[in-house]
Amino acid sequence: MKKLCKTALWLCLLAFTVSCTDNDDNPVPASLEVKDFVWKGMNLYYLWQADVPDLADDRFANQSQLNTFLEGFEEPNTLFNALRVDTSIDRFSVIYSDYSILEGALSGNTLNNGMDFALRYKPGSSTDIYGWVRYIIPNSDAATKPIQRGDIFYAINGTPLTVDNYRSLLANETYTVNLANYDGGNITPSGESVSLTKTALAENPILLNTVITNGSHKIGYLMYNGFYSNYDNQLNTVFGSFQSQNVTDLVLDLRYNSGGSISTATKLASMITGQFTGQLFAKQQWNAKAQNYYENNNPGSLENRFVGNLNSLNLNKVYILTSSATASASELVINCLKPYITVVQIGTTTTGKNVGSITLYDSPTFAKQNVNPRHKYAMQPIVLKIVDKNGFGDYTAGITPTTTLPESMDDLGVLGNPSEPLLNAAINQIIGSGRPTPPRPSQPERDFADAKTMSPLRTEMYIERK
Repeated sequence: MKKLCKTALWLCLLAFTVSCTDNDDNPVPASLEVKDFVWKGMNLYYLWQADVPDLADDRFANQSQLNTFLEGFEEPNTLFNALRVDTSIDRFSVIYSDYSILEGALSGNTLNNGMDFALRYKPGSSTDIYGWVRYIIPNSDAATKPIQRGDIFYAINGTPLTVDNYRSLLANETYTVNLANYDGGNITPSGESVSLTKTALAENPILLNTVITNGSHKIGYLMYNGFYSNYDNQLNTVFGSFQSQNVTDLVLDLRYNSGGSISTATKLASMITGQFTGQLFAKQQWNAKAQNYYENNNPGSLENRFVGNLNSLNLNKVYILTSSATASASELVINCLKPYITVVQIGTTTTGKNVGSITLYDSPTFAKQNVNPRHKYAMQPIVLKIVDKNGFGDYTAGITPTTTLPESMDDLGVLGNPSEPLLNAAINQIIGSGRPTPPRPSQPERDFADAKTMSPLRTEMYIERK
C-alpha cells in the first residue's frame, strides 16, 4: 500500500512515530476507524508482515480499496487475527478493546484474587485436570484465607475441572476452590473449600529475597516473578542489600516469571554482573523495512547494552531456577548472559518465547498521545525477535536446563527455604557438597497452563516507549 502510506515510512518508524496518511479523497468512515487502525499498525510493525499477503505494502492502491476490504470483517478482533500468521508461529500477539486493561497487565496490575496456580492433567486422563497453588500474592484476598503453596484443587464451585471448562470457571470474579489431597498422583476430594474474590491488585514481582550463609558462601536468593519497570528501584535496592551483605553467589528464581520489560531485563542482567557496562547485551531484529531503516539510520536503537549506576554484584556465575512457565524476558536474561558469564540453569525447559512486542494506540503516531477519543482499542503485536550479542536467539522449543529437576507434588517445599528442592540443588552445587540431585520420574508431569498464561499479556516481552 505504498500509495496509501504517503508519509515517509522511515521517518515514521524512528522512535516509534508512525503516521500513514491518505493520498486520496476517500475518508475513513467512523464505522471503520478501529479496523483502519488495526491494518495500518500491523502493516508497519508486525514482525511477519512480509508473510501476510493482506498486509503487503501494495495490497491496496488507495483508501477506498482498503475500506472495502475492512468492511468484510465484522469485528476488529476478527480482522486482527486474520492478519496474523499461523498461531504455531505467532502465539502471542493480542488486541484489547480497552487499553487500560492492557496497560495494567503489562505493569503487574490485574483483577486478581492472589492465588497463583498451575494446572496439570490427572494421571491417565487427557481431559480431566487439577490445579496446584504455586504461591500466594501478599496483600491479596487469598493472603487472608486458609490456602497456601502446595494446596491441590480439583473443582471450582463444585464443578470438576476439565480442559474444556477451566477457563470459564476460573474467569469468575468470585469462586469457591474445592480442595483435594494428593496421594501418589491420586486426586481425592478433601471436603474442604475456600472462597476467593478478585480485586484490583498490583503484584510486586519481588516475592522473596534473602541471604543464606553456608560456610564461606553468602548466597543471595531472589524470587522474581515479573519484569515490571515500576519496581526497578526496588529491585536495585534488593541488589544493594545483597552488595552490603557481601553476597558471593546468586540464585535467581525465575520459575514463575513469564516476562515483561526488555529494559528491566537489561537492568537485572547489569545488576547480576556490573563488569560489562556499555557492552552489547541483546540485539533486536524487526521486520525487513524497519530493520533496514534502523541499520542505515540509527543502528544503536536496535541494541540493548549493559547499564551502569546500579547496585551490581560483579558475578562470573549465576544459578537460575526455571520451569515451563519461565518465558520471554526471563529467557532473554538467560540467553543473553551466557556469552558473558556461566549460567547454571536448574529446573525444567523454559517456554520458548524469543519475540517481543510494543503497544500500538489509535493515534497519528501509534503512541498514546492524541489517541482517538472515540474508542479504547489497542494492540500488542509481536514486532521483534531478540538475540544475544552473537546473534543467537533460536530457542522457540525452550531453553534446556543444565540440571533437570521438575517440581514434584510429593515434595514442593517452602519457597526460599534452603531445603526447597530446586534451591537446595543450587546450594549444593554452589558449595560443592557432592550430593546428587534428587531422582525424579523419567517422564515427569508438566503444567499445561497456569494463572499467567491464561492472560496472554502476562507472558509478553515488550519495549516501553519513552
